[in-house]
Amino acid sequence: MLRKTFGGETPIAGALRLKVSSTAVHGVDPPVSGSGAAAAVSVVLPTMNEARNLPWVLERMPEDAELILVDGRSIDGTVAVATALRPDIRVISEPRRGKGRALRAGFAAATGDAIVMIDGDGSMDPLEIPRYVELLGDYDFVKGSRYISGGDSDDFTWLRRTGNRALLALANGLFRAPFTDLCYGFCAFRREYLGALALTADGFEIETELVIHAVKAGLRIAEVPSVELSRLHGDSHLRTFRDGQRVLRTLLHERLVPPPAGEPAPRLGALQALAAGTLSLAGPPKAAARPVERRPLEAAR
Repeated sequence: MLRKTFGGETPIAGALRLKVSSTAVHGVDPPVSGSGAAAAVSVVLPTMNEARNLPWVLERMPEDAELILVDGRSIDGTVAVATALRPDIRVISEPRRGKGRALRAGFAAATGDAIVMIDGDGSMDPLEIPRYVELLGDYDFVKGSRYISGGDSDDFTWLRRTGNRALLALANGLFRAPFTDLCYGFCAFRREYLGALALTADGFEIETELVIHAVKAGLRIAEVPSVELSRLHGDSHLRTFRDGQRVLRTLLHERLVPPPAGEPAPRLGALQALAAGTLSLAGPPKAAARPVERRPLEAAR
């Protein structure tokens, strides 16, 4: 079995950290305190007809994580496969369409101190989860990036790559942020900030809403390298033009909407910190993430 637990060491070599600090000088942060210890973790897995992909995904999940599968009207035995492989998995049925609706239902059901969101199609490797979780010892929100050293994607078409870069440039311009990736749904955050994230999105645009709301809430944010793989079986539920338009509308809407009233940002608000020049980047990653070609079961695709 390839499952990993959170009990051992999980070094985070290669993390690109974005730290907001009210005491940083000239873009250099003071040392970050924190144990880096893994908290109790809930992994939220939205699925729709992923029965053939789940064996690879679930065998690589940490054994001691709370697994929450949110199923959207699958007709291929997804739930039966999941419960057979992991009898401890919690299953939530979400009859309404949309990745955002599924994730919000899973987040609401989570009980762990940390919440990780990951796709169920085999395009994201659960073996990367510990690097996200360990960073939550020092940060509030951790997002994967396919563009920093150690990250990669073997699922990008020219159109998807071009669209993602255009939306990323717009987001960074609108919110004066230094992010390297935007439309990527491998993220982790502390459950205590779920209310501050104030999620409302119904579709794929929830990935963008999460990031922008984390900025608006003043959360401490880190980016880590992640390798996006081609889904093992079946067709993607993403529709490039439709979902790209939804992301664009989300960005424009969020630029016009101020942070929620009565929601004090922890420490220094991210937008103000960015304006003050106190957001800094740590040095370049020291080690690359697992290369794409090392993916098991490649011959079965």
